[in-house]
Amino acid sequence: MFGSGTRGVGCRIPDSDIGCRGKGTDAVQLLLANSLSKRMSPKSKEENKVALDLAAWLFNIVTSVGIIIVNKTLMASYGFTFATTLTGLHFAATTVMTLILKRHGYIQSSTLPVSDLVKFVLFANFSIVGMNVSLMWNSVGFYQIAKLSMIPVSCLLEVVLDRVRYSRDTKLSIVVVLLGVAICTVSDVSVNAKGFVAAVIAVWSTSLQQYFVHYLQRKHSIGSFNLLGHTAPPQAASLLLVGPFMDYWLTSKRVDAYNYTFSSTMFVGMSCAIAIGTNLSQFICIGRFTAVSFQVLGHMKTILVLTLGFLFFGREGLNLHVVVGMVIAVVGMVWYGHASSQPGGKERVSSSNKLDEEAVALVKSNEAEGKV
Repeated sequence: MFGSGTRGVGCRIPDSDIGCRGKGTDAVQLLLANSLSKRMSPKSKEENKVALDLAAWLFNIVTSVGIIIVNKTLMASYGFTFATTLTGLHFAATTVMTLILKRHGYIQSSTLPVSDLVKFVLFANFSIVGMNVSLMWNSVGFYQIAKLSMIPVSCLLEVVLDRVRYSRDTKLSIVVVLLGVAICTVSDVSVNAKGFVAAVIAVWSTSLQQYFVHYLQRKHSIGSFNLLGHTAPPQAASLLLVGPFMDYWLTSKRVDAYNYTFSSTMFVGMSCAIAIGTNLSQFICIGRFTAVSFQVLGHMKTILVLTLGFLFFGREGLNLHVVVGMVIAVVGMVWYGHASSQPGGKERVSSSNKLDEEAVALVKSNEAEGKV
């Protein structure tokens, strides 16, 4: 009796009372959300996208510059020269982060074919080892030229594999960026056979790894967190297994014989913590853009590192040709951002559209023959 009466009274409570609306609230909220989404102007959506893109780039720049400073201190001041092993520790920390996020439901379960995973890990590990070997066997000037050559290689991969078409302005802006960064960073250039081979392996493996970051996210419809959750564990395991031997070959020092102090261990931990953000921001940026855009606009980090070096470590090396190179590179980056965003600046040729055009042409041809 009391329960029945209570229910009757409850039905008379005004609609403004939240407790009486039940599931209707969810429906109303959904309708309001859809209405707001429809009312959002294209300009608002574009502004929102620009804000997210800018946040992704800032995240990548801050973490990348931060890890460069920490690693430089770790290697120069504390003598921890085990770069490959350190990278393995970076991916181990990233693996722990992805497992925690997955446990709390921030990363949804997804699948990635083993064949794609193996290819990605091979390219990524060859990239890391190749870069370290290239730096050891080549002059700093040739090492920088090798890094710059990743942009045309990435362009070639997109043209051949994704059928991307670049406008003339986009191509010219890339050339301007390459010219500016080359003026800033390239000094002595000496080449030897084994150094050249190492550089070629490093350039192609790095370009393929970055291409696959974008390709796998698009192909399997998975986000940056998910892809990182798939790739970080095997990368960590393989690099921690191979890293100590590779570092011993490169430096003639054993990582297990290193004199670990509280300060050096703290810097290793700091490097691993920042690397989590660096790895994630790379996947986010390449996923939102492409490997080419990541490479071109990523050279802003080179300019920033040079500038910070001049500010914190004195004006040694700051001369006219470096300043001119910086200005040219920044102009090229701004030009690239504008040119690639214009209609036809950078677009993927749709194979389906081409097939449709061919089919229409074939039908018209058959109709013409029938009329004859």
